[in-house]
Amino acid sequence: MKKPKVCVLRTAGTNCDKETAFAFSKAGAVVELAHVNKFISGIKDLSDYQILALPGGFSYGDDIAAGKILANELRYKLADDIRKFIEDGKLIIGICNGFQILVKAGLLPGNAEFKQEASLIINDSGKFEDRWVYLKSPVTSHQSPVKCVWTKDLPEVIYLPVAHGEGKFVAQDKAVLQRLNKNGQVIFQYCDDKGRACGYPGNPNGSTDGIAGICDETGRILGLMPHPERHIVFSQHPRWASQKVKPQGGGLGIFINAVNYAKKRL
Repeated sequence: MKKPKVCVLRTAGTNCDKETAFAFSKAGAVVELAHVNKFISGIKDLSDYQILALPGGFSYGDDIAAGKILANELRYKLADDIRKFIEDGKLIIGICNGFQILVKAGLLPGNAEFKQEASLIINDSGKFEDRWVYLKSPVTSHQSPVKCVWTKDLPEVIYLPVAHGEGKFVAQDKAVLQRLNKNGQVIFQYCDDKGRACGYPGNPNGSTDGIAGICDETGRILGLMPHPERHIVFSQHPRWASQKVKPQGGGLGIFINAVNYAKKRL
């Protein structure tokens, strides 16, 4: 495959779709922005794509709860298409509101029955948090680690912006949290610039164990609250003019990994 085809799914209130499309384009994919109604009505077919991206924003104004309405549309109107997409070995990413959608649809931590096992709730600060944060990938168990497609060869610590009011990750119970850790499904945790665990404001929402992103058991579905699409080129770094930074944004590798995987395997 020369260039994988990416669907950036949008609806009323989505507002990070163009930045997400730009990131995938820069990583070497062909990208289409498509409204969810096109798939519900049958005008478009999800099987035509190799990667599905759920971008940030405030889908349906975050009525009821952040991401809940679009999550229900995926769960009750597109379940068969989504299930087939996953069975075919394809990739899904949910960023910020997209992460909220995947979790509330039951697609993360990963469940064939679309059962919700976690949530993203109001920040401990009680306010919208808009800041840059450091993220680390925790060391996974050598016994049964998930190999996340999206994070291959990323630096030990990366720097990305967050912008959310409901980003606190909580699991349904201790059993779910233990499963995530045992399987190596905790992909990103908030940390300081040295990779050490930290509290507020480094952890902007109070997430359990500082969890900022998780994947499913296949390693092909990733959800995270920070915005990798907002740090694609070096000049997006808040201190790019005063500090020497790499000529590539800290988030670009996530998109490159997905595109390269799709080129080789889909």
